[in-house]
Amino acid sequence: GAYKVAMQQKDTPSVLALSRQNLPQLEGTSMEGVSKGAYVIVEEKDPDAVLIATGSEVSTCVEAAKLMDGKFTIVSMPCAKLFDEQPIEYRRKVLPFKTPVIAVEMAAASGWYKYAHHALVMKTFGVSGKGSDCMEYFGFTPKGVAASVKKWLDTTGKAVKEHGFALAAQFDEPTKRDLHYVDYI
Repeated sequence: GAYKVAMQQKDTPSVLALSRQNLPQLEGTSMEGVSKGAYVIVEEKDPDAVLIATGSEVSTCVEAAKLMDGKFTIVSMPCAKLFDEQPIEYRRKVLPFKTPVIAVEMAAASGWYKYAHHALVMKTFGVSGKGSDCMEYFGFTPKGVAASVKKWLDTTGKAVKEHGFALAAQFDEPTKRDLHYVDYI
């Protein structure tokens, strides 16, 4: 799906970030969903939280949800900019009101707070080692993500659910991506 969307872009650049990880083919993924920037791959009615991620972290979220008590909707967000272009009704369906949204990203939190109430992200520099050892060290395994999600939901997440704190993505008008050209003389 990402390749097709990238090739269809006429006015903006595209980047395909590939992984050397042995990742599973996830049920629920779709080319149509990719074209909307973010979409639900595991849907639960009245979920306890939405877990949102991009790339390899999506499969980690799917597995983490299986380890937790409760119901969790999983959202794949391959392109935040495409998601921002969607009608507000679609964005509110993917990121519903009064539902805590937690982003999972094995990098910095940059940009996630427009879409999530909390982000499980890197807060330090990395370490050297096998990928699986590094993911274990930083808690980016299904077990580590499940523990972090549970801890947040048992504390701050309660207030988010009770008071229904909104996200910027639930109110911003759709935006159109464009290139900003600079003339050098």
